[in-house]
Amino acid sequence: MEKAFDLVVRGGTLADGTGGALYEADVGVKDGRVAAVGKLAGAGAEEIDARGKLVTPGFVDIHTHYDGQASWDERMQPSSWHGVTTVVMGNCGVGFAPCRPEDHDRLIRLMEGVEDIPFPVLSEGLPWNWESYPDYLDALERRRFDVDVGSQLPHAALRVFVMGERGANREPATEADIHAMAAIARRAAEAGALGFSTSRTLNHRTSDGQPTPTLTAGEDELTGIALGLAAAGKGVLQLVSDFAEPAEELAMLRRIVERSGRPLSFSLVQSPRAPDSYRMMLDWLAQANADGLPIRAQVAGRAVGVLFGFELTMNPFSQHSVFAEIRDLPLAGKVERLRDPGFRARLLTEEAAGRGFAGSQPRAWDNMFLMAQTPDYEPTSEMTIAAIAAREGREPAEVALDHMLTDGGRGMLYLPFLNYAFQNLDPAYAMLSHPDCVPGLSDGGAHVGMICDGSFPTFNLTHWTRDRTRGPRLALEKMIKGQTRDTAETVGLFDRGLIQPGYRADLNVIDYDQLKLFAPQVAYDLPAGGRRLIQRAEGYVATVVAGQTTYRDGEPTGALPGRLLRGGPGGSGAPGGGVTC
Repeated sequence: MEKAFDLVVRGGTLADGTGGALYEADVGVKDGRVAAVGKLAGAGAEEIDARGKLVTPGFVDIHTHYDGQASWDERMQPSSWHGVTTVVMGNCGVGFAPCRPEDHDRLIRLMEGVEDIPFPVLSEGLPWNWESYPDYLDALERRRFDVDVGSQLPHAALRVFVMGERGANREPATEADIHAMAAIARRAAEAGALGFSTSRTLNHRTSDGQPTPTLTAGEDELTGIALGLAAAGKGVLQLVSDFAEPAEELAMLRRIVERSGRPLSFSLVQSPRAPDSYRMMLDWLAQANADGLPIRAQVAGRAVGVLFGFELTMNPFSQHSVFAEIRDLPLAGKVERLRDPGFRARLLTEEAAGRGFAGSQPRAWDNMFLMAQTPDYEPTSEMTIAAIAAREGREPAEVALDHMLTDGGRGMLYLPFLNYAFQNLDPAYAMLSHPDCVPGLSDGGAHVGMICDGSFPTFNLTHWTRDRTRGPRLALEKMIKGQTRDTAETVGLFDRGLIQPGYRADLNVIDYDQLKLFAPQVAYDLPAGGRRLIQRAEGYVATVVAGQTTYRDGEPTGALPGRLLRGGPGGSGAPGGGVTC
């Protein structure tokens, strides 16, 4: 006898994505969609006992960089370990399409520099079975994933494709260049791009140290591309910027949105250089929305922080000439030398200069912390390496070295460099509480040797709705809505993010009381044996994508129901639009 449902999630406590109060109900799934919610008599071909568990829509992570990984891997980990069922890549203006064969290495060097994905990984991993952006989507459509994957047209690739060396060298675009870029943007949106992204930050450089090709692109160029999306009737805009001249740049963004009518989101964090400027940005954002402009900010729930260690891209001794003697040794060889008293003494007495990623200082002891097995992402000033050293009567460098030598040389240090100017997460709370902000900026798939923020969705639940002790928390219902319905609608995905009949059956069953993050680890599972930071969680009982259970208790089931997302007829503009899968 045929079952009434393909899947029934029984007796869970639903945070359904609307932001409304929690309630107990069953969820019935048929043909990849939610078919019924309530007390269901009908049985499912598969049933999940969710009594005493939290049931949420699948999380929608709209700020990732899986552009390369999606071309060689089926699993978008670490994101899919953290309840994420939809990822959007192609952010910050970087990606691999469109691209002419002679520009392959150029785009790889850009991604290597901007996102810390090593050249050999990309050179070996990328199949390059595309040239145009629609070709790239077609290549992805032939693949299967553990999540749905949406893509945006990246400005750097587009600019180099149209302008060649002139584009890479940041020369102004001509009227003909802009016309060509707008035409490609229109075709990309019509082919299924969810939007277009660009970067205007000096933090983004090629591995050769050159600024990203899009850094100084003019308003005429950005407007022309946005009008290309407008001609297609769909597509969102995404931007990251230093906002060095905030008034001028924000005024430009308003004009672009007003002229094109396309929704826009931009990255917003607290900068240590101007720690109160985010408040002005929030006020500007509120006014823009009050004026009817569809603009949102993507914000991080915790500090964006660099991890240092002997297996990672940097450590506090990276720029020491003494450390250079062992830089190329395997980890065990490094550890052996670092434990030698004579070598250790030489290393600790040598001074080093220089700065690390995004201007972060790898020896900023008064803002650097020891990464514990149970991470603390809102540590106090008493927990800095400088404070520990003062209490113990030792040099900070010695404290750092001893910690990195733990666990066979795998110990890590944590340096928050954004959202932590005052050594608390109050700025993140203000941004997460703002009605025009959505959780984002996880950078899943990127910064593989320095940053591990693909765990943002789990952190947002544990820290902000349950565990925070240093200030106010956020309602669980609000946080779930923020990283499901709100993020989905920000990029024009109106078929997911809610547990309601007719919506995509992307679900999480979570043991909320036991949900926790483990410390980041290093895995050597990228092409060419490349290493990357990963971070696991505990407490995800089941994750469901399109009605199929993809993970149980954090382990993959083998199901790969995820597909490429293509922007649908209603597109990314107004509610009621959708996607095709």
